[in-house]
Amino acid sequence: MIADETKPEDFRNERGGDHSHIKGWGIDRDPKNDPTYPLKHRTDEEIKGYSWERPEQQPVNIEVLKSVERPNIPAVFGNTLPPSGLSGELRRLAFKYSESSYGRWLPLVMADRINEIEGIIDDLKNGHVPNIFAEKGIKSEWKYNRKNFILKSTVTLAAAAGVFLYLTRDREDD
Repeated sequence: MIADETKPEDFRNERGGDHSHIKGWGIDRDPKNDPTYPLKHRTDEEIKGYSWERPEQQPVNIEVLKSVERPNIPAVFGNTLPPSGLSGELRRLAFKYSESSYGRWLPLVMADRINEIEGIIDDLKNGHVPNIFAEKGIKSEWKYNRKNFILKSTVTLAAAAGVFLYLTRDREDD
């Protein structure tokens, strides 16, 4: 069994400081001012950390990407699709950065887009032609969001035409 290394002490705020200048700070400190006070029997167990026996950790039998801010793996993680290909490399790169940085989230968004293309290529390699229009929800977009669908389609076609014209233009060598 892989034990969770998180301890209740890890969740305590011991920084202290005067926060009285913040409007509403400490409003819940007085139990008589707590809206749940008459209903809830206070034992202060919730501030002591875990009050249950921690279940056994999910076994790690694939590559699991974890945050640099946590010393242990998440309690539960998906194991059907481990990171692979170019999108997996981007995900590995992204997980080297803090959760609060663009270096983390921008590569993850890009990896999602690349993974979509990798999935289409994989479908074609396996002899399955994906129905991209149905999977993208084009029929519902046309039915419920027609104005924006036309705008997005026009911009996409204009960009594609621009790229096509740029790539097929006659280049005169002087």
